[in-house]
Amino acid sequence: MVSDRRIVILGKTGVGKSSLANTIFGEKPFKIDDTANSGTTACQVETRSVNERSITLVDTPGFFDTDRPEEELKREIVRCITECAPGPHAFLIVLKVEKFTEQEQAVINEIHQYFSEEVFKYATVVFTYGEQLKGRKIEEFVRQNKSLSDLVNKCGGRCHVIDNEYWKDNPKDEYRSNKYQVEKLLNTIDEITKANNGGCYTNEMLQVVQEIIEEKKKHIRESSGNMSEEENTRQAKDRAFKEIWIRLAGVATGAVLGAIFGVVVMGGVVVLALKKILPVAKTLQAAKEAAAAAGAGETAAGPVAAATRAAVEGGQRATRKTLISIAGLFAAMGAVVGGYTGYHAAEGADTPWEAVKMTTAAVKKRAWSIVSTIDGVVAYFNVFSKPPDSK
Repeated sequence: MVSDRRIVILGKTGVGKSSLANTIFGEKPFKIDDTANSGTTACQVETRSVNERSITLVDTPGFFDTDRPEEELKREIVRCITECAPGPHAFLIVLKVEKFTEQEQAVINEIHQYFSEEVFKYATVVFTYGEQLKGRKIEEFVRQNKSLSDLVNKCGGRCHVIDNEYWKDNPKDEYRSNKYQVEKLLNTIDEITKANNGGCYTNEMLQVVQEIIEEKKKHIRESSGNMSEEENTRQAKDRAFKEIWIRLAGVATGAVLGAIFGVVVMGGVVVLALKKILPVAKTLQAAKEAAAAAGAGETAAGPVAAATRAAVEGGQRATRKTLISIAGLFAAMGAVVGGYTGYHAAEGADTPWEAVKMTTAAVKKRAWSIVSTIDGVVAYFNVFSKPPDSK
């Protein structure tokens, strides 16, 4: 039997991802929903033997689901990543045989955002509702739209078509037979794997996830020696997913709070800076007022006064822009530090909500310790900036 193949199915709501999975397996382990809402509300994983291949399909919730918040979608993407660690051998980007609109392009952009440009080296475009071709080949349909053609070219020219309803059994026309198209699709996936030297799509995150899973498997094996490898892997992935999602809750909370407290810390720095800037600011304002008075008085002094006022105002605007830039920098730095703090603070949390509370406490403690340090610096500056007593 050919080595296992892990395949992730991606696409927007309603394109027939779950039906495609069932067509590939020749049975119906994946739930189908014919309503306007997304049928797949949670990441589903099934493994079957197909044409002497062990195939694992990961069916994902649709991008741009009609009734789900983005946070839930992100949660299922994390589940997808956990399930396919150390990485999938192929991605199936599912589209309908219909007009390729801005919404379809937005879905492709979203896929690119989640999985990077590298995803297309492992991807095949699979079209559903093949009966809509009206006797044409799928390649002819693709050539009619530049954006669609560009997508298929990005995927190495790989595209296939099925029809989950009308092409179930069609001995008269081999091309319009799901059995024929599925075998072609699986051959393409074998070619993708071979082209990538037998490896799978992976990135640093997937590698870390796989390390966590292996660690969980080791702990389970030590505590439950009689468990099958399949069950061990299943429990390890469940535990890994829970831990990763909790840690991510800590990172997200930490990043937000870190950004907020970063601006607070920046405020402390500005207080210190103003100790130096304030006398200069008063001088600039006095120069501006003097220039205005001079401009109102002598005619010859008017152009010089106007130039002086313009220079002063330019300096003030530059100062404001600088402070805004500094605020952005401190917010970004705070987000990074907060995210790092949140990741470690969430260790040991049993739920995402507990991780949020633990992260909030940790980030606040860290931020206020920095503010206290700045207060100390300001006090130090106040003492040592005074002129020495003359005796």
